[in-house]
Amino acid sequence: TQNFLSNVMEKMGINAQINVNRSGKIVTFQLTGDKLAVLIGKRGQTLNSLQYLTQLIINRFSNQYLTVILDAEDYRNRRNDTLIQLAHRLALKAVKTGKDVALEPMPSYERKVIHTALSDNKRVKTFSDGSDPHRHIVISPVK
Repeated sequence: TQNFLSNVMEKMGINAQINVNRSGKIVTFQLTGDKLAVLIGKRGQTLNSLQYLTQLIINRFSNQYLTVILDAEDYRNRRNDTLIQLAHRLALKAVKTGKDVALEPMPSYERKVIHTALSDNKRVKTFSDGSDPHRHIVISPVK
């Protein structure tokens, strides 16, 4: 799997180091180096796709199902912070306007960040709508 990632980065002209950490059923590949913005892509789309492919490869040869997290320059933590801020901002908008606010489609683990960020907010409720790859969150004011 590490060879797969190395080959992909080489073909993209990216020189990066790969640090692998396994904790139970979670395998984290932490990438550091230059030009990683290309690897992350717009809103993490390239990184998400590469993470998905890496997970398919690693589970093809594993005796147990493993979850793969592929991160570049701490992008995942920065993205989570951004999603939490977005959730709170859009919850305020939903409450002020009294109307549902639909977010853009996002992967399930990003939708979970939004749901969790607003789970204690009694003024709004959240739900996912649509089907993958167009599944998105709707923030709805409680009436």
